[in-house]
Amino acid sequence: MSKKKTLLTGFAIFTGLIILAVIVWNIPGIQERYGWRLDFARSYVRGVINPVKPLPTPRVVYAASFPTGTPQSTPVPTQEVDVLTPTSSSSPAPTPTITPTPTPLPPQVLLSEPEYVKQDINNCGPATLAMALKFYGWKGAQEDIAKEVKPMRDDRNVNVEELAQYVLHNVGWLRLQYRVGGNIDRLRQFIAAGIPVMIEETFMMEESYWPNDDRWAGHYLLLTGYDDEQKIFIAQDSFVSPNLRVGYSDLDKNWQSFNRVYIVLYYPEQEDTVKAILGEDWDLDKNRMNALKQAQYETQQEPSNAFAWFNLGTNLVYFDRYHEAAQAYDQARKIGLPQRMLRYQFGPFMAYFHDFRIDELMALTEYALKITPNSEEAMLWRGWGLYRLGKREEAYKMFLKALGEHPGYADAQYAIQYVTQN
Repeated sequence: MSKKKTLLTGFAIFTGLIILAVIVWNIPGIQERYGWRLDFARSYVRGVINPVKPLPTPRVVYAASFPTGTPQSTPVPTQEVDVLTPTSSSSPAPTPTITPTPTPLPPQVLLSEPEYVKQDINNCGPATLAMALKFYGWKGAQEDIAKEVKPMRDDRNVNVEELAQYVLHNVGWLRLQYRVGGNIDRLRQFIAAGIPVMIEETFMMEESYWPNDDRWAGHYLLLTGYDDEQKIFIAQDSFVSPNLRVGYSDLDKNWQSFNRVYIVLYYPEQEDTVKAILGEDWDLDKNRMNALKQAQYETQQEPSNAFAWFNLGTNLVYFDRYHEAAQAYDQARKIGLPQRMLRYQFGPFMAYFHDFRIDELMALTEYALKITPNSEEAMLWRGWGLYRLGKREEAYKMFLKALGEHPGYADAQYAIQYVTQN
């Protein structure tokens, strides 16, 4: 056989294999079963070619000083871009404080176990919410939730706010509240009242996705029981197993990294019970102030705890105290944060943008996109950084890219509209 015929035959075989691979890949169920392996391979090769380093420390660390009084909004510079306008449609109106009754809690409570949902790849948020909804008789599936909150299957993060919006728009016969700064007693109170609780926490992965991977990730749990004698919660874990036993101290340690956020779903007739348990935390601003004070106390008790400083920054961002928030994030970064931290939480982007520290914003968004190349949130804030640097066309393209990664992404739509009109 001539050399030319050999090359043509080899090319034909190679082309045929590619076509066969495409056909097999599109067989129903193949992507669901093996997609994570391809995702793993891509991430590992990317990490070999361009090694992942620790999250960058700030170029300049300012001396931190955090007043403890009532928060005051930071004056907005004349050229400030109002990129995040909070909506009040799903936020409860402040009501007078209701003091919980001092009735002792049962030493052990085990709620009825919802139908267990094993998560699809990168799908712990929709899967865990599905279990919480099934506790109340909902008949849907995790795919129904994922279709709306993460239209792209490779999206690796679903925020608490996105889960809340799904319930608001699709399960109107239930109500939902989420708060931060929770504690073990608060979780026990809800479970004792017959209300399971979702939390977001640290999760250590079993395998590395790149060389020197710290394996830290975020994860949702649904708590459906507790036992004071053994000091454990019973958790429905969409990745590990149903009825997972988690110690009180372990849960609190892992929970801190996400500002101890918790979500409760309940029937409308249970609202008085929820108000009583939350007490003054029913008021969103009061809840954030309490969480801020808690984070500040923890930074004093454990000055080397990066999560305490990060939470302090996040709670300061809520009150528009961006300069102080940036200082808190500086401290957290100086101590050291997990590689995937900016996959899940975006307070530093907001703080550095509003504090006009665009060099820090650009460094962090570049790092975040190296870890999570399809992060629409990192793309959004990188776009705002480019806009602040006067690179309008590059900013516009970045906003479009963010919208492409998450069709319907409201913040990207707003950014595109803002740039085209200004």
